[in-house]
Amino acid sequence: MRSFRTGFIAKTAFAAALAASLGGCGGDAAGKDGKPRFRFAPISRADVVSMVEATGTVTPRNTSKGIPVGAQVNGRIVKLFVDYNSAVTNGQVVALIDPLIYDAAYKREVALLHVNEANVKVRAAAVKSCEAELVLAEKTYARKKNLAEKSMAPIADLDSAEEALAKAKASLESANASLVSAKASVEQSRAAVENAKANLDYCTIRSPVNGIVIDRKVEEGETVVSSYNAVPVLTIAEDLKVVWVEATVPEADVGNIKAGQDVTFTADAYRRRFKGKVKQVRKAATTTNNVVTYPIIIEAENPGEMLFPGMTATLSIETARADNALAVSAAAFRFRPKDEDREAGEVPRGRKIWIVGESGKLKPLLVEEGVSDATFTQLLGVDGLEGAQAAVGYETAASAAGGTTNPFKPKFPQRNKNRGTAPEPKGGGAPAPKM
Repeated sequence: MRSFRTGFIAKTAFAAALAASLGGCGGDAAGKDGKPRFRFAPISRADVVSMVEATGTVTPRNTSKGIPVGAQVNGRIVKLFVDYNSAVTNGQVVALIDPLIYDAAYKREVALLHVNEANVKVRAAAVKSCEAELVLAEKTYARKKNLAEKSMAPIADLDSAEEALAKAKASLESANASLVSAKASVEQSRAAVENAKANLDYCTIRSPVNGIVIDRKVEEGETVVSSYNAVPVLTIAEDLKVVWVEATVPEADVGNIKAGQDVTFTADAYRRRFKGKVKQVRKAATTTNNVVTYPIIIEAENPGEMLFPGMTATLSIETARADNALAVSAAAFRFRPKDEDREAGEVPRGRKIWIVGESGKLKPLLVEEGVSDATFTQLLGVDGLEGAQAAVGYETAASAAGGTTNPFKPKFPQRNKNRGTAPEPKGGGAPAPKM
C-alpha cells in the first residue's frame, strides 16, 4: 500500500509540473492588470562549453587488435619465452621453433656454394688455356700463310692452320660461356644460402615492437604449419603507457571535431576521468540503418596502464569553449512575442533576443552567437548587457502565483573550471579505488 501511494504522489506531482510547463506556452499570459507578463532569463557571465558525446573502445596504438607475431616456417615450438602480460622489447626473442631441419638445409646450401665457387676457378683456368691455344693457332696460321704466299708450303697446310685457328676461337667462346654459367651458379647458390639462412633465422621469433603480450595462440610442443600467411603465435600491444580510443560520431557532429581538441572520458572499470586529445578524424564512413558515422581516434595517457584494450569509454569531446563569457539561455533565441506585446516598427532580420524597452514593451536586439552548449549561448559584439533580462516566454497564471515551478526550465550555470568533462560513472558515492 505504501509503494502504491508513493508512486501515485510522484505521478501526480509530475503531471502537475508537466501541465504547468505546457501552460507556459499557451496558457493565460496576462496579469491582473491586463498587461502581459513574461518569463525572463538573466544575461550573465559563465563558462560555455560545446561538447560532442560519443562512446568508443580502448585499443593499443597503431592497431585496433594488437600486432600479431607469427611463424613464417613450419615446425614444432620448442620454447616459449613469454606469457600473457609479459613486457617485451623490440628484437627480444619470444619463441623458438625447432631449427634442426633448417640448420641442415643452410649447411647444405653453403657447401653447394663452395662447390660452385671452385667450379668458377676451374672454368677461369679453362678460359686461359683456350686463350693460349688461340694465340698459338694465330701464330701458326700467320706463318703458314706467309710460306704459302711464297710457294714454300702446300695449300693444305694453310687450310689446316686456318681450321685450327677457328677451333681455337670456338673453344675460347665455349670456355667463356662456361665461366659465365659457373658464375651464375655461384649467384644462385648465394641466393639459396640467404634463403636457407632466413628460414633458419625465422625459427627464432622476435618481438617487432616494445609492448606487452595480450594473447598467446600456441603452447610449447605444438607444431605450427605456415602457408601463404604467417601463423599467429602471439599478439603484442604496443606500449600501453599511451593508448588510443576508437570512437564513431554521426555526420552531423563530425564537422565540429578537429585534431588536437581536448577529450575527457570514463571507463566503467574505474571511478575517475581520463584525458586525451583527438589525434585523427578518419574519412572512412560507415552507414548503419541509414545513419552515417565516421571513426575518430583519441590518444590518451594511460597512467599505471589502468586501461586495458577492449574497454568501453564514454567520451566528451570539447569542440569549443568560452570562459567567463557573456551568455544567455538558448530559449531566448526561440521566443517570439505577439505583435501587440512588442514595440511598433519593423522587426529586423537575423538572430535576436527580446528585452524590455522604455515603453514597457519588448524590443528586439540583434546579437551575434558564439559558443553554444544547446542550453546556453555566448553573446558576441554586445556591451553593457550584463545583468539585463531577456524574455524566454510568457508567464502563466500558475507560475505568476508561485504555485508551481516548471521542472524543465534550465538553471543558469555557475562558473565552473571543470565544465566540459565527461560525466561521473554510475554507481553512487562509493569511494574511488586506491592507486
